[in-house]
Formats: sequence, C-alpha cells, structure tokens
Amino acid sequence: MARVLTAAVLLPILVVSIIFPKLALLFVVLTGAAMVAALVEFWLLARKQQIRADAAAMFLSAAALLTVFYFARPGFLDLLMIQIILILLTIGSLVAAMLRGAPFDRMITSAGVTVLGVMYIVLLGGHLVALRVGFAPQLSKHLLSFFFLVIMGSDSAAYYGGRAFGKHKLAPSVSPGKTWEGAVAGMLASLLVAAGAHYWFFPELPTRFALALAAVMNVIGVIGDLTESALKRSAGAKDTAKILPGHGGVLDRIDSLLFNAPVIYYFARLYFNS
Repeated sequence: MARVLTAAVLLPILVVSIIFPKLALLFVVLTGAAMVAALVEFWLLARKQQIRADAAAMFLSAAALLTVFYFARPGFLDLLMIQIILILLTIGSLVAAMLRGAPFDRMITSAGVTVLGVMYIVLLGGHLVALRVGFAPQLSKHLLSFFFLVIMGSDSAAYYGGRAFGKHKLAPSVSPGKTWEGAVAGMLASLLVAAGAHYWFFPELPTRFALALAAVMNVIGVIGDLTESALKRSAGAKDTAKILPGHGGVLDRIDSLLFNAPVIYYFARLYFNS
C-alpha cells in the first residue's frame, strides 16, 4: 500500500512536468533534485564501507554537469565541456584525497568513488534533462512519456508478476527477490506499453522501432537494477534510504532509469535528427 500511495503522490507531478511545455523547468528541477538525493545516498553507501568520498567535488561537478545538460543545443550536447568537467573532477578528487592525508591506503578508493558517483548518477541521468530541453517540445513530451511508461510499466509488472508467479531466481547472489517469471512479465509489459504508446500518442515512432527500443530498455533496466542491488549488497544495506515509503531511497527508484537515460537520448538524436 505504501508503494502505491507514494506513486500516487509523485506521479501526477512528474506527468504534469512532462506534458506541459511551459513546465519544462519543473521537470529539470525534479530531475536535478532526484539526482542530488541519489548522490547523497551513494555517498552514504560509501561511508558505510569507511570510504571518504569527496562531497564537495561530487556536488560541484554534479552542478556543472547539470548546467551543461540544461543548456544543450537542440539535439546536441557539449561533449567537450562534459569532458573538461570530468577531467577536473578526476584531478580534483585525487588531489583532495592526497591533501587529506592518512590513511593513504584508502586514497584510490576515495577518489574512485567520488568520480564513480558523479558519472553513475549525474552523467547518465543528466541525459533526461537534455532530452527535455534539447528537443522540440512535442517530441520531447512524446519521448519522455514513452520512456517513463515503458520503464514504470516494466518495473511494476516485474514486481507484481514476480510476487505472484516467481519461482526461479534471476540472480540470487545479487538480488534474491528478483525472478525469471518477474523478468518475463516485465518484458511483456514493456512491449505492450510500447505498442500502445505508438497508437496512443507516438505515431511518428514506427511500431518496429518502438518494440525494439522497449526491449532494449527493459534488458538494460534489469541490468541497472541488479547493478544498484550489488552496490547495496557491497555496503551491507537493504535500501539506499527510507525517504520513499514502499520504495526505499531515491537511488532505489531511479536505478533502471539511469542506465536507460543515454539510450533514449541518443536514440532520439540518431533517429529524429538524422
């Protein structure tokens, strides 16, 4: 019940920020806030393993990357600026770890976690910001609606399908709750939603491409979900936080979105801007 209530509160805000072009800034704020919260949770996971990631470097780099994504030209990203930010982040995290001093045996892990957190959460997730502001409003609305419908439909079907019919574990050493039956339910749901999206609001995306894109997103979403589960297991945590009742932390909720954000962005760039 808590899972459903949380979705009932948050989903309308997300939907409104996608559907109405004048509320693009609301979507950017929601996305940015989610990534900052997820970055905090990632930092806390590292702390549980006695790893001192550099918070200042993480959040300054996150702000810089989000700024680049927000000012993306139509259909294009300033990849040179992104490279410069990541270079400065790498150098800054190493220098900060060195200046912080002993224990030097944790310098590699400290700098590595600092860079990884920003790249995993903000570099990947920031593509959704670029998708919202860097394409024509109508196309952006359709792409994001397709994106969230496919992923949320897949996640919900996998969760409830797994609870109802799950018998065969998908990856028991990583996430004991996930089953092959749930994965199949998630794939079927993603394909049905993709086909429905084509006929409902996205006719400019042919059915064969909609189905192929949904299938790829489903597989990548499962990989993203398992990857985040492995990160939690490495820190001995069940959830990254407890801020979303029934869902855990923000990172728990957006794990499958992060790996898929570049997929939908570059698909749109190649297909609709070619």
